[in-house]
Amino acid sequence: MAGKNSHTSVEIIEPAINGLRESNNPKRRLHAATLTFHNINYRVKMKSGLICKRKVVERQILSEVNGIMGPGLNAILGPTGSGKSSLLDVLAARKDPHGLSGEVLIDGKPQPPNFKCLSGYVVQDDVVMGTLTVRENLQFSAALRLPKTLRQREKDERIDQIIKELGLTKVADAKVGTVFIRGVSGGERKRTNIGMELITDPGVLFLDEPTTGLDASTANAVLLLLKRMARQGRTIIFSIHQPRYSIFRLFDSLTLLAGGKLLYHGPSAYALDYFTEMGYVCEAHNNPADFFLDVINGDSSAVALSKLEEVDLGTEEVNDGGCQTIVEKLAIEFCNSNYYKETMAELEKLSIGEKVKTNIFSRQITYNTSFFHQLKWVSKRTFKNLLGNPQASIAQVMVSFVLALIVGAIFFGVKADENGIQNRIGALFFITTNQCFSSVSAIELFVVEKKIFIHEYISGYYRLSAYFLSKLMADLIPMRTMPAIIFTSIIYFMIGFRHTAGCFFTMMFTLMMISYTATSMALAIAAGQDVVAVANLMLTICFVFMIIFSGLLVNVTSIMDWISWLKYFSIPRYGLTALQANELPGITFCRNSTATSFDPPACNATSPSFLTTGDLYLQNQGIQYDAWGLWQNHLALAIMTIIFLTIAYLKLTFMKKLT
Repeated sequence: MAGKNSHTSVEIIEPAINGLRESNNPKRRLHAATLTFHNINYRVKMKSGLICKRKVVERQILSEVNGIMGPGLNAILGPTGSGKSSLLDVLAARKDPHGLSGEVLIDGKPQPPNFKCLSGYVVQDDVVMGTLTVRENLQFSAALRLPKTLRQREKDERIDQIIKELGLTKVADAKVGTVFIRGVSGGERKRTNIGMELITDPGVLFLDEPTTGLDASTANAVLLLLKRMARQGRTIIFSIHQPRYSIFRLFDSLTLLAGGKLLYHGPSAYALDYFTEMGYVCEAHNNPADFFLDVINGDSSAVALSKLEEVDLGTEEVNDGGCQTIVEKLAIEFCNSNYYKETMAELEKLSIGEKVKTNIFSRQITYNTSFFHQLKWVSKRTFKNLLGNPQASIAQVMVSFVLALIVGAIFFGVKADENGIQNRIGALFFITTNQCFSSVSAIELFVVEKKIFIHEYISGYYRLSAYFLSKLMADLIPMRTMPAIIFTSIIYFMIGFRHTAGCFFTMMFTLMMISYTATSMALAIAAGQDVVAVANLMLTICFVFMIIFSGLLVNVTSIMDWISWLKYFSIPRYGLTALQANELPGITFCRNSTATSFDPPACNATSPSFLTTGDLYLQNQGIQYDAWGLWQNHLALAIMTIIFLTIAYLKLTFMKKLT
């Protein structure tokens, strides 16, 4: 066993070490890089127990993981919860550094602080914009990740080359596809994700479960593509759960993890020999990947008599009175193998010879383009996505149009009679609440695109400020402004509000401000959320309590002092107050009157048919209806909008990938 292990370990280590080269420039592009990782430990703090008795416990995700990964296909294999995705994220510098210790070297040097921007990383879930074509997605990546000094013709040539290499020529101008739009196949979608990362021609490409969601044939095609790329000298590192044999035989290097412990690390071609020498024999025609997982889970029936024959497949009693699982036993055996000893010897030479220390907290995101260039391209993509999503854009405009006609028909031609005040206040209240609840659709703006945003932001596509501002310019403002204009233009004249240009545009502006404020609150709640339904519920509860203090359901002047302060946080209150102050002053209400808002009053205060005036009603509600009383509501809405947008921005700033 010693001889065979010694021979094979040198075979895999020497080519990797020979590939080490000088790399003093931290902003260089990486090519055929060799990664070495030393004593990687990763712990996370988790809450456990009942809500009332929760306690924080520390869980070991990775334990003393060491290894070398050079040019070729480097697979990280293991059962669910083994830590393979965590190891991948650690190597790619995408794991939260808290609880992380150890060193990761690139070509014998510390990882550049911006390594995650220099390398390529394909996440498990697709993170391409489905409303854009394959070429448009690649153009977006090229425009933001390649230097501006590179001419557009060279960028287009790079895109065409990648499309050809990935076999996407036939679908280059087809939309990737969404829930509502039929697009390319799953394999073509995965290749598009890979193409987004190949734009920068990285020397190291990471992939998290690249075969997830693909059928066997498509998964095999994706791995064949990665194999061709690896033969060109690229270092490809990926995690995978349970590959078929045709995929397994493509691996150059295999890292087997279980429970965060290293069970094997070396040439994949010799993994079976290693397990056979320990007494675990793979049956004929059995998939090696399945066999390894069976051994780890204690389900293997192919255990020969060996020095491990005394080990029960569940646990083994040890001298100190404790028990040892099969995973722990396999981890100890590997630490005593020549594979591991040869690897550790080479890692020790690197650590002592170079005298390097990696600061895992020294991480930064660098950008190849300016803020305004990023703003231009992200806004352009957002606008294209808006136009390519008629279910979200055109449908919302059409709903506003139809709803305005219905409301206008219900409150059509209000008079200045005994029903006049009720109808006017009812119409204004409905308009206000409709503007609030129509903003619920904005929740999906950040929730649906959360994974795309996190990946692109970490990879250095754009600054957070450029992304946030582009959403306001290309999505939020037009989608909240247009419905307000349409709604006002229809209902104002159908209902018969005051026919003056000032009052008309004041109502339109008020509806815009209500919509902006409510949408900003929706964004503040939704930012960082994973589930749309949860954010939707939270927003609805907030609106319900705000409506109570709007001034219609209860006179706010009659509310007890200890709770009346809540009225200052009510968006509908400011909106309804502004609309009432704009519409009611100067209107006299008389019994059986046929007068409208803009007709002369049919009675006066001494007339038997006199009911009240709009001014008296506003005074009774405690509403200040002079010029300042009207515009202070708009000012309050503007301040709330700024506060909510600031909260949303800060939540995006502190949002991190913790898993």
